Amino acid sequence: MTTAYISHPDFMKHEMGCHHPECPERIQAIEDQLIQSRLDGHLKRIDPPLATEADITRVHSEDHLAFIKSKAPTSGYAMIDGDTIMNSSTWNVSLRAAGAAIAAVDAVMKGEVNNAFCAIRPPGHHAEPHRSMGFCVFNTIAIATRYAIEQYDLDRVTVIDFDVHHGNGTEAAFIDDPHVLMCSFFQHPFYPYSGLEGGDNMVNIPLPASTSGKLVREMINKIWIPRLQEFKPQLIMISAGFDAHREDDLGQMGLVEDDYVWITQQLMNVANQSCDGKIVSCLEGGYNLSALGRSVAAHLKTLAEL
Repeated sequence: MTTAYISHPDFMKHEMGCHHPECPERIQAIEDQLIQSRLDGHLKRIDPPLATEADITRVHSEDHLAFIKSKAPTSGYAMIDGDTIMNSSTWNVSLRAAGAAIAAVDAVMKGEVNNAFCAIRPPGHHAEPHRSMGFCVFNTIAIATRYAIEQYDLDRVTVIDFDVHHGNGTEAAFIDDPHVLMCSFFQHPFYPYSGLEGGDNMVNIPLPASTSGKLVREMINKIWIPRLQEFKPQLIMISAGFDAHREDDLGQMGLVEDDYVWITQQLMNVANQSCDGKIVSCLEGGYNLSALGRSVAAHLKTLAEL
């Protein structure tokens, strides 16, 4: 089993102020765990390019692209929504995040690797076609999913989102799209207060605060797995947020590393049955640095079958 790990030093350059939880140290925490877990030598590193503006407008409007471009500061900070801020590096870093996810799709679809994980920033799943929000500038997972459908003529792509927050931007990009099945669980009621009403291709599981991993597993077995087996995806894309971990203060759910291992194993089982194991996973949330590093390492070990 060959697993790609796609990241870049640029992902440390985007920052939104010294007290912002979506911080550069998130990437360093993951890198540290790769070393501590002795994973680094088992992964194929891929250097990600910048996405093109044409890639971004696969999902986002020209107006949104122009707005972000116009707000990009040459120094200091520019606020683009109540909790999303750009610095002088954010424009290029956001393009490289999308480029990383696209490179992961190419590597998986061309058979160069079995699966891939992108350690990227900023996150993306809250960014809607016409606006940024929730720490997210461009919707990386949606851009890469649309790229996969168009570039590889795919009919069925599944987007899995296990972040503690609902991926409203991804839902907005694909609602009622017959090529995409989106499955998610998320804390509710909770930011961004969405996900209760969706199209037939949206399999949302809203869960209360303090939900345990045991209940999450039961819901996945009961609700996700039958729909995934029926859909038979040709590629599985994962919005991998690790802020449902019980140590993460930005959410109030109760998952631990073993739960992320179990979820990854179930998705690999589906992928092995329907698409020769093709999975692309992209980092979303996860703000307790220790829990994030451990959870990503567990996710990667499972993807690499180590």
